[in-house]
Amino acid sequence: MSNLRTLVFFATPAHDCSYLPDRQATTMFVDPRANVDKRLYSQLTALGFRRSGSHYYRPHCENCNACIPVRLRVEEFRPDRSQRRVLKKNTDLSCRMVRASFTARYYELYARYIEERHADGDMYPPSREQFTSFLVEGATDSWFLEILDQEQLVGLAAIDKLDEGLSAIYTVFDPAYEHRSLGTFAVLWQVEEARRLDLPYLYLGYWIADCGKMNYKTRFRPIEALKDGHWQTMDSH
Repeated sequence: MSNLRTLVFFATPAHDCSYLPDRQATTMFVDPRANVDKRLYSQLTALGFRRSGSHYYRPHCENCNACIPVRLRVEEFRPDRSQRRVLKKNTDLSCRMVRASFTARYYELYARYIEERHADGDMYPPSREQFTSFLVEGATDSWFLEILDQEQLVGLAAIDKLDEGLSAIYTVFDPAYEHRSLGTFAVLWQVEEARRLDLPYLYLGYWIADCGKMNYKTRFRPIEALKDGHWQTMDSH
């Protein structure tokens, strides 16, 4: 079994940044041959790594530190007025956690979301192989949150259970339900699930100050950022 001392890391060549225009990005990733169990994955996450399928990575750009890992302290979180409206708006929906897997139902929702919401991104066009390699492969203690309107699947959130928290991997939803703010709703549901499991943190991935699509993350307070190797409360955003 691999551990932090024995892990080997690699870096990708510089490539166009997915979030900031006119920037070059480099990614550090764990040797794909490493045997990463839940404990090691939890340690990597606390060090700012994320999981994409069977790959564990973090930004490693030479002249840029814009990507900042963030996590929410769930016990202290209280929804603000806007978040309370989201909860009230979705009281008619039901949620259930199931093991991460490929089904045609999940893929159809994923593909519709990518095609209608991210046709200009690097995940377009969607494919079954892409869905599987991103959200199913490499699963350790990995789950899908089904968000249902009656029996219709309207949202799907990929979630990993870690030793000290949950990791919000990715959320998709039916574009016809955009007015429901299901991305925010999924995060609020995960906060309550982390509390139920007595886990202190919800990891929200990376936050970039100049990337508008990530602004929602700092609306969850108290949020911590990993800076200079230490998790610190973000007070100024």
